[in-house]
Amino acid sequence: MTTDESFSRLDDDDFPAYTTGRAAELLGTTQSFLRAIGDARLITPLRSAGGHRRYSRYQLRIAARARELVDTGTPIEAACRIVILEDQLQEAQRINAEHRQASAEPARPRAAA
Repeated sequence: MTTDESFSRLDDDDFPAYTTGRAAELLGTTQSFLRAIGDARLITPLRSAGGHRRYSRYQLRIAARARELVDTGTPIEAACRIVILEDQLQEAQRINAEHRQASAEPARPRAAA
């Protein structure tokens, strides 16, 4: 792997760069919370060659949202379901916006054969 390829991972939201301990520290939570939201299937951390959990920035954002809900009294299972539905809604809205933009673009004339 080249240096350029290594640095490009720094911008990759899906690159599993954070250990469980570091992820918990960044979120201000416990490692057991991260395992619990994993058990609830909110996030599925990747595993290192040694079998240790690794989290991406995207997963940390999802976990942070779940923690916000749990901190306000929402049960963890419900918080995970809410976050999943919010994420699905955001993705559907993004896809709809792309379709609207594509349909709004004028059709390009075809070249005569």
